[in-house]
Amino acid sequence: MRTVIQIVLFLAAVVLTYLIYQSIQRPIEFDKAKDARYEATVAKLKDIRKAELAYKDIYGQFTGSWDTLITFVTTDSVRNVRAIGELTDSMIEAKITEKKAIEMGLIIRDTVKIGVIDALFNGKYDANSLRYVPVPGEPTEFHLGATVITTGSGIKVPVFEAKAHNNVILRGLDEQLIINLNDQRRTNEKYPGLRVGSLEETNNNAGNWE
Repeated sequence: MRTVIQIVLFLAAVVLTYLIYQSIQRPIEFDKAKDARYEATVAKLKDIRKAELAYKDIYGQFTGSWDTLITFVTTDSVRNVRAIGELTDSMIEAKITEKKAIEMGLIIRDTVKIGVIDALFNGKYDANSLRYVPVPGEPTEFHLGATVITTGSGIKVPVFEAKAHNNVILRGLDEQLIINLNDQRRTNEKYPGLRVGSLEETNNNAGNWE
C-alpha cells in the first residue's frame, strides 16, 4: 500500500514539476518565436515602404494595388544623378563654384535612368514576395491601401498603409498567448499586429514598431 502511495505521490510531483516548467517555458518559447517573426515582418514592411516612397516620387501618390507596386518595382525606372569629381581646395581658393566647375568639365553631374529594382534592392530581389507576410503556412498577403487625407488646414496629403494582424504573423504558435497579446494591444489602443503608414492620419509613413 505504501509503495502505491509513494508511486502516486512521485507521479504527482513529476506532473507538477512539468506543469511548472511549462508555465515558465511557454512564454519564453513564444516570445522567442514572436521576435523572429516580427523581425522578418518588419524587414518586409520596410521594403514595402521603400517601394511606395519611390512610387510616390514618380507618380505623386501612393498605390494600394499590389499588382501596380510589383510591376513598378520590376519594370519601372528612377532618375539617378551620377557624380564624378568634387570641388577641391584649389578650386575653392580660385573661387570656382560647383556650377562653374561643371561648365569647365572639371566635375561631371549626369542624370541617368536606373531600374527601380536596381536602385532600391541592388537588382537581387523577388518583387512578388513584397505582398506576402514572411511566415510559415499558406501564403497570406499584407493588407495594402492608399488614399489622400485632407488635413485640418485643408492640405491634401497622400498616405498609404501596409499591415498584418498578429493572428497571421504568429499563426501556429500558442493560441492563448496570441489572444493575450492581442488583448493587451487593444487595451493600450494599439493595432494588434505590425503596420507601416496609416490611412487615418499623417504619420510620416512610420511603422508602429518604431
